[in-house]
Amino acid sequence: MADDTSPDALLTPAEVAALFRVNPKTVTRWARAGKITAIRTLGGHRRFRASEIRRCIETMESESPA
Repeated sequence: MADDTSPDALLTPAEVAALFRVNPKTVTRWARAGKITAIRTLGGHRRFRASEIRRCIETMESESPA
C-alpha cells in the first residue's frame, strides 16, 4: 500500500469505502450519481484517484460542524 501515497494512485471501491467508513456499494452509488469520479479499467472495474478522494475527505472535514 506504499503507492497509495502518490497523488496518481488508483484506489478500489473497497479502499475508498474504508476511508469514508461506508459500504463499497455506497461508493459505487456515489460514482453513478457523479459525486465522485470513477475511472473504468479494461475489465470494467471502477477505480478512484487517491488525490480526488483525499480532497473529498478534506472538504467533508472542513464542512463538519464539530
